[in-house]
Amino acid sequence: MAALFYEPFYDFERLIDDTLGYRIAPTSKDLSVRSKDDSNQVSRPMKPKMDLHEDSEKNLVTATFELPGLKKEDVNINVDNNRLTVSGETHQDKEYDENGYAVKERRYGTFSRTLQLPQGVQDNQIKAKMENGVLTVQFPKASTEATPKKITIE
Repeated sequence: MAALFYEPFYDFERLIDDTLGYRIAPTSKDLSVRSKDDSNQVSRPMKPKMDLHEDSEKNLVTATFELPGLKKEDVNINVDNNRLTVSGETHQDKEYDENGYAVKERRYGTFSRTLQLPQGVQDNQIKAKMENGVLTVQFPKASTEATPKKITIE
């Protein structure tokens, strides 16, 4: 089983943001996250992590998305032009008292991730389930129509 994770600039952007203090305000399309520990830190856009696992024996690809705090009703999965798009929207409010101050945090925003599907994958071959903030999407690595067949010469 091969494990693939490819987002080349994620760690680099995080390093720059941590070093420079994330001085640019996030856009309204970003899903913001604020750490309770760092009260002076400006919100940082959330980029849901995605892991891809390929199982050659079962001819299956599994994409796992970390979506903490989201319910399955908040997540959309669409297939268009042989591309699988996972998108979502969240509206969370959190209130607590800290050192005599009433703190109310709000988290609103959207995100979207797109995967290129192998040729020949049908909509009914894609399976998805969500459990404890982790979305798992499975689809065939190659359709049975796309697998090469040997032709015997008479």
